[in-house]
Amino acid sequence: MTTKKTDKYIPRLKALYNDEIEKSLQKELGLKNINQVPKLDKVVVSAGVGKKREDKRFTETVELTLEKITGQASTSRLAKKSIATFKIRKGMGTPVGYLVTLRNDKMYEFVDRLINVALPHVRDFHGVPTTSFDKQGNYSLGLKEQTVFPEITFEDSAVLHGLEITFIIKNGSKEGSKKLLEKFGMPFERKENN
Repeated sequence: MTTKKTDKYIPRLKALYNDEIEKSLQKELGLKNINQVPKLDKVVVSAGVGKKREDKRFTETVELTLEKITGQASTSRLAKKSIATFKIRKGMGTPVGYLVTLRNDKMYEFVDRLINVALPHVRDFHGVPTTSFDKQGNYSLGLKEQTVFPEITFEDSAVLHGLEITFIIKNGSKEGSKKLLEKFGMPFERKENN
């Protein structure tokens, strides 16, 4: 007996956004049109290799780490301008960093794992900073170590490096984007009144 599979898997945060968050944000922000509501457009996960760009083991680890935690192949980035102090020339052959751009279902799954699994594993964690929003409402978050993700094995953690995660938010503003990320469960740091 064969059965038709009609139910498509929808990530938890995507379903939450479509069912609840979008309407509640429209009310809270006083927007007339549902299309003005802030929405997560894409997430960019990147890592620079810095002074260790000539170290093949380090660059391979960075590339492999990004692929493991995002489930997508990374792209290498070449220098955009020359900096004599760092011995970098514009467009030189060795990459200065790697990045992955996540959209749609993979993006929502990554954000869910970041908020609910990875951030609680950060040492001495007191919340993410509230000051990292730009004028368009995009949010950037830096992690000192890649080991907070469960996909990273003990062998991968021998070479430590940081990650930069940027949330690109459509129709964003500092206030609207912060409310959107809070509704996803982003643990922003609380300022205590002394």
